[in-house]
Amino acid sequence: MKLFWTKEALLRLQEIEEYISKDNPIVALEFVDKLISVAETIIENPERGRVVPELSLENIRELLHRNYRIVYLVKKNSIDILTVFEGHQLLKREEIFKSKN
Repeated sequence: MKLFWTKEALLRLQEIEEYISKDNPIVALEFVDKLISVAETIIENPERGRVVPELSLENIRELLHRNYRIVYLVKKNSIDILTVFEGHQLLKREEIFKSKN
């Protein structure tokens, strides 16, 4: 399986890093690196994450890390990371479906 990051997901990672950097740039970089490494764990087992409750689509799943959600699309031979966001928010459908294009 190959892992791909959508533009949306990369933008969200950048925003997370910028936000945390206001308090501590080193912690921000370490946290974003950890989010990336958590996402990479699904390469071996794409079914590991739960189905996203807001969508209830079997192929759109998520991993949780601390208070962040890593949402991804499982395809036949690859996985697309669709978005990453703070877990107290609901998933915005437009973020997911625009990033699939």
